[in-house]
Amino acid sequence: MKPILYTLLLCSAILLTSCKTDYANLPTYSGSRQLQAVIEVPAGNNLQLKYDRKAQEFVKAKNAGKDRVTEFLPYPGNYGFIPSTEVGKEGDGLPILVMAERVEPGTVMEVVPLGILQLETDGELQPIVIAVPARPSERTVDATTLTAFATKYPAAQTILKEWFVNQNKTAKTKFVAWRDEHFADKEIQRWMKL
Repeated sequence: MKPILYTLLLCSAILLTSCKTDYANLPTYSGSRQLQAVIEVPAGNNLQLKYDRKAQEFVKAKNAGKDRVTEFLPYPGNYGFIPSTEVGKEGDGLPILVMAERVEPGTVMEVVPLGILQLETDGELQPIVIAVPARPSERTVDATTLTAFATKYPAAQTILKEWFVNQNKTAKTKFVAWRDEHFADKEIQRWMKL
C-alpha cells in the first residue's frame, strides 16, 4: 500500500510543478471588470525581463545574445503588458507601466489606466498605457485620470516621457503625445485578441 501512495504523491507533485500559467492569454479584464496587467520588469530594475509565450516563463530579454540592461535610470514603475492583447510585428501584449511599489515578475494586478504615452520608435507608433493599481491602498500616485495626474504630479509626466525617450540608446524614439484615459480604453479594445 505504501508504494502506491508514494507513487500517487510523486505523480501529483510532478503534475503540479509542470502546470504553468499562460499569462499572455489571461483575460484582459478580471471578473470584477478591472483591467489587468502582467508585470515583467519590477520598478527599480535595470535588467529587462520578458514573458516567453512558448516556454510560459519570464526570461532575461536579449540583444545580440547579451542580457538587455537599461543603461539609463532604472524602470520608474512596474513594466509589463496587458494580457490577451497583441501589438507590433512580434504580437507582444500592449505595454503598460504601473506606478506603484515594486512587485515581482508574474504579478497580475488590477489597474486603472490614466492614459497613454505615445511614442514613435524607428518610424513605428508605440503606445504605452500608464496606470495605477485599482486598489486605492496600493497606489503611490493619487490620480485616476490623466487630468488629475497632470495637475497633481506635473513633473511626473515629464519624467516618464524623458525616461521612455532616453532608456534605449540604440532606438530612435520620439515623443508623440499624451492621450487621456478614454483614448487608453479605446486602444486597449483595439488591440484585444478576438
